[in-house]
Amino acid sequence: MSSIAQIKDLSLSLNHSLLKEKLINQENILIIQDLDGVCMKLVKNPLDRVINWQYVQCIKKLSGHFFVLTNGEHIGKRGVNKIIEKSAPSTVEKKDYYLPGLAGGGVQWQDNYGNVSHPGVTTKELDFLASIPHIAREKLEQFCQQHCPFFTEAEKDRIIDAVILDNFVSPTINLNTFYEALQGKNDLYLQLQKDMESLMNFLLDSATKQGLNNSFFIHYAPNLGRDANGLEIVRPATENDSGTTDFQFMVTGAVKEAGVLFILNYYYFLQTGKYPLGDDFNVRRAPHNLDDLLNLIIDNFDPKFMPFIMGVGDTVNSLVMENNGKKDVKRGGSDRNFLQLINNLGNKLNIDSAVVYIDSSQGEIKNRKPLKLAEIEGEIKVISGPNDDRDADDSLTLNVVFPNGYQQYCNFLIDVANQKGQS
Repeated sequence: MSSIAQIKDLSLSLNHSLLKEKLINQENILIIQDLDGVCMKLVKNPLDRVINWQYVQCIKKLSGHFFVLTNGEHIGKRGVNKIIEKSAPSTVEKKDYYLPGLAGGGVQWQDNYGNVSHPGVTTKELDFLASIPHIAREKLEQFCQQHCPFFTEAEKDRIIDAVILDNFVSPTINLNTFYEALQGKNDLYLQLQKDMESLMNFLLDSATKQGLNNSFFIHYAPNLGRDANGLEIVRPATENDSGTTDFQFMVTGAVKEAGVLFILNYYYFLQTGKYPLGDDFNVRRAPHNLDDLLNLIIDNFDPKFMPFIMGVGDTVNSLVMENNGKKDVKRGGSDRNFLQLINNLGNKLNIDSAVVYIDSSQGEIKNRKPLKLAEIEGEIKVISGPNDDRDADDSLTLNVVFPNGYQQYCNFLIDVANQKGQS
C-alpha cells in the first residue's frame, strides 16, 4: 500500500509532485481525460487545433491505463484522429498512435489503432444524425440574410462553414466564429443563441415524428446545469463572455458520467479477463443519475481491483443569481458530472482518486473563468477556482489544478509516462 497522502483530500492544490508520485508508484491507475482545452488549446475553429506529438507518444506508453472521454469525435474532418495524423512525423506509422477511449459523449469507441464502433446506436439514428448539418446550414443562411446584411457572401460562407461541425454521432453548431464576427453586437448574438436553441428543439420534434422517441438530447457547452426537467440550460452571452457556444445534438445516454462506467468495465476486463457489467454493456444501458451510477459500480466492481482513477477536465462552472432576494445557483460544465462521479466513488469506497482541473481560459474562446493565484506566507496558492466566488456549497472538489493550461498538463503527463516506464 502506498504511503503517499490522499489526493482526494486536496482542494485546488498546486502539488503536482504529489500527484505525479502517486501516478508513477501506483501500479493500478486509470486516467480518464477530456480533450479540448485539456491537451489542446481552445480555438474558435476546430480545424485549427494542434496536438503535441510528445504528448501523443506518452499516451501510447500508458496503454491500458489511459482513455479519453470527450463530446467531440475521433473521426471525420474535424475529428481528433485528423489532428493526430497532422501532428505525426512523416516517418511514424500513425495507426499505432490514435487516442483510445470514448467520443461523442460515450457512443463512439476507439482503440489506439483507430478501430471505431458505435455501441448501442442504430442505423436509423445514424441516418437522422447525418441529415442535421444540411438543416443547420439552411437555418444559419436565413439568420444571416435577416440579421447580417453587413456580411459579404464570401464572409458569410466562411463563417457558416466554420460553425457547422458535421460530426458522425454528435452534429454540432459551434458559434465561436459568429461571436468574433458579431463583436459589439451582443443583442444580435443573443438572438442567434435563441435561434439555435429553437433549432435544436425543432430537430428533437422531427426525430419524434420519425419514430425516434427519446433517441436524442441536446447538450449545451458551456451550460448552467439542468432545469427541473433534467434539460440543460443555455448560458447567455455577455459582452465579455461568449456563453453557450456549442449546440450539440447527441444520442440519448451519451453523457460522460455513463462513459466512466463503460471505460471502467473495459478496464476491469483488461485486468481480470471479465466484464463486471457484461461485454455488451454500453452507455445507453446505464442509469441516468449519479447515485444510480455509483451504486452500479459498488454492486458490480470488486474493490480489490479498483484503480486509482484520475479524471481530467476543463469545463466546470457555476453562476449565482439573486431572484426575489433568494440565491439561485446554477452549476454546469460538460465535465462536471463525470468528475463528480469520480469524486463520489473515491469518497464512497474510501479509496484515493483525483479530480484534475485544467485552466483553459488562455485560449481563443472567452467563456472560461481563470484561476486566481496569490502568494500567501511565501507560497503561491489558488485563491479562486472556476466557480462563482459566491458558490461555497458545490460538492465537486477539484483536487489538483493546472493554472498554466494544457501545455503545463501535457508536460506533466509526459513526465509521468516516461518515469512510470522506468520505475
